[in-house]
Amino acid sequence: MIQIRFATPDDAGTIHRFVCELAAYEREPDAVEVDPPTLAAQLAADPPPFECLLAEHGPERRPVGFALFFHSYSTWRGRRGLYLEDLYVPPALRGRGIGKALLARLAALAVERGCARMEWSVLDWNTPAHGFYRSIGAHPMDGWTVWRLTGAPLAALAGSGSGSP
Repeated sequence: MIQIRFATPDDAGTIHRFVCELAAYEREPDAVEVDPPTLAAQLAADPPPFECLLAEHGPERRPVGFALFFHSYSTWRGRRGLYLEDLYVPPALRGRGIGKALLARLAALAVERGCARMEWSVLDWNTPAHGFYRSIGAHPMDGWTVWRLTGAPLAALAGSGSGSP
């Protein structure tokens, strides 16, 4: 039986392991900069910058997947949303309902919290994920492209003085 619970700072090592496995799956094994102590400190913060659900299985409550998320806000709806940053189940455990159980719990949280929607990004090449998400009724947002500003360009823009009062 799959059990879903909120992660605590004590789970930082497990979360970090899953984040590293996800990065490898997404063909970015060297991209992870966060470490377990940072994750533990962030989970202990008030308020934490993210929340995390862990899926566990069996009497030993072995971790079998996670969903890391945070709140967003819709100006059009005037309500919060949930943004799913990471959903991961190890490949050998997929197809057993773990990912769906995590998403169902996350959807229940969104409804309980009065959220207008849940959103997440999926890599274009990840067709197994596309099929899975379509099977639960989700759909891609055609006409929208995710943009990102990081590293030196982020620092350069921050230092440009544009937009200062």
